[in-house]
Amino acid sequence: MQTRLKSGISKPNKILNLLAITDIATNPTTYKQAVQHPHWQTAMAEEIQALKQQGTWSLVPPPSNKPVLGCRWTYKTKMLPNGSIDRYKARLVAQGFTQEQGINYTETFSPVAKIATIRVLLSIALTRNWPVSQLDISNAFLHGDLPDDVYMKQPPGYSDTHHPDFICKLHKSIYGLKQAPRLWFQN
Repeated sequence: MQTRLKSGISKPNKILNLLAITDIATNPTTYKQAVQHPHWQTAMAEEIQALKQQGTWSLVPPPSNKPVLGCRWTYKTKMLPNGSIDRYKARLVAQGFTQEQGINYTETFSPVAKIATIRVLLSIALTRNWPVSQLDISNAFLHGDLPDDVYMKQPPGYSDTHHPDFICKLHKSIYGLKQAPRLWFQN
């Protein structure tokens, strides 16, 4: 197969501006760090509100015979092309690495488009002057209905005051679950 490297074509070296790499330093790695800043508190509140609007989970007493997944927050500062801050994004992620096949998930396969296929489609659209649109759906990954019984601890900082010992029974997929990509594709 003829590749760019075999043809002597290489990507140009990126010149990094060390002054612009403040994004990594500003993103907290733990809930304890994030809760100290109002903009991260707002981002977490928006994420929790979106999860509640979707009906992602309901609080139930912990079952004795089912494993309970942990969860954690991830944080990312979204930047505009000019380098200014667009928004702060907090995402609640289930710790799906502890899931066991046959207990809290069955299948994970989801078809994925290869980048070469996308390039071909964009090339055809360009040569034929077809309009190309992009669609961004907020929290699209969270729309898949969850057929398996999956239980998760309450999110850090957002435990129910009336039922602090209850856990979340997931009704919709959430980031981090092994079956989440499959459920998203089925939707």
